[in-house]
Amino acid sequence: MQPYRHLDSHSGVTAYELGADWIRVWFVNGADYRYSAARAGAEHVRNMQILAQAGEGLATYISKFVHDDYDREA
Repeated sequence: MQPYRHLDSHSGVTAYELGADWIRVWFVNGADYRYSAARAGAEHVRNMQILAQAGEGLATYISKFVHDDYDREA
């Protein structure tokens, strides 16, 4: 698990973990979700991985594009 830098300082994301074709995201409310290429789509997973590593825009991206497309709540 990597801490999310949240450069905009208002993110709902606290941490993330990356896999080859998935991303797991931890939120401030204590929930965590795993998004995979199989469910959310490879392009969305790649975009989320890039945003997670950049520390900006991940929560907004999830809200706009993949909100309910998670594999499971961990």
